[in-house]
Amino acid sequence: MEIISETITLVRLREMAERRFGDMVKAVVDVERGIMAVDGELHADEEELLLTDGSAQVSLWGINIYPDAGNEGWIEFDSMINLRPSQGNRSRDVEDSQLRQRIVEIVLRLVAL
Repeated sequence: MEIISETITLVRLREMAERRFGDMVKAVVDVERGIMAVDGELHADEEELLLTDGSAQVSLWGINIYPDAGNEGWIEFDSMINLRPSQGNRSRDVEDSQLRQRIVEIVLRLVAL
């Protein structure tokens, strides 16, 4: 598991995926700090890593990255840590379209396609 604040390649993400889940890497994105944690078995593990590093829980959102899925569908907004009724998010998805766009922008900046 590691925190990504500089560019990571798709090749590295593929290696992580193959080692753990086959075609997918779990990630947690900090929308305030513009960083993400990757390669954990659970989103909660990555969340804990970022919290320990100084992130605020309200800024952390779980996603799955599919390195070989192409431009459409390579980011999946599905994580138990996204269940946040107190923040208006009542599902495992990220329901706010602006927040989803912010997450995509961060991932696109951090992942060299």
